[in-house]
Amino acid sequence: MIEQDTIKLLRECDAGVKMGVSSIDEVLPFVRSEKLEKLLTACKKEHEKLDREIQSLLDKYKDDGKNPNPMAKSMSWMKTNMKLMMEESDATIADLMTDGCNMGVKSLNMYLNQYKAADEVSKDITKRLINLEEKLVVDIREFL
Repeated sequence: MIEQDTIKLLRECDAGVKMGVSSIDEVLPFVRSEKLEKLLTACKKEHEKLDREIQSLLDKYKDDGKNPNPMAKSMSWMKTNMKLMMEESDATIADLMTDGCNMGVKSLNMYLNQYKAADEVSKDITKRLINLEEKLVVDIREFL
């Protein structure tokens, strides 16, 4: 049970990290503020660092991980492009990123509760990912 919950939690973190990196990559070309660009770039680097940890653990369990849900990814892409087409601004980007982070935090907390038997290492990674998302929301508030 512990191993199965651990793998499932790591898979969800894997999908979440990939979704976060993809979302940041989508908006970075539109960012005007140097400060916002630095915040998003730093957050992306932290996501990538966590991703390496997740991949290492998944490799240990001989698991390929999980990609973000294609429907969720395409809906996110459509929402991002529609909003930026209507108003290409740092406020729009901050709004989109805040929504994405909040959804990620909600999902990751749900998975933490669902996979209670997961090992402490994977729970710690999940909590660090949650904290990273929450920190970005706070850091970008001034751009809303």
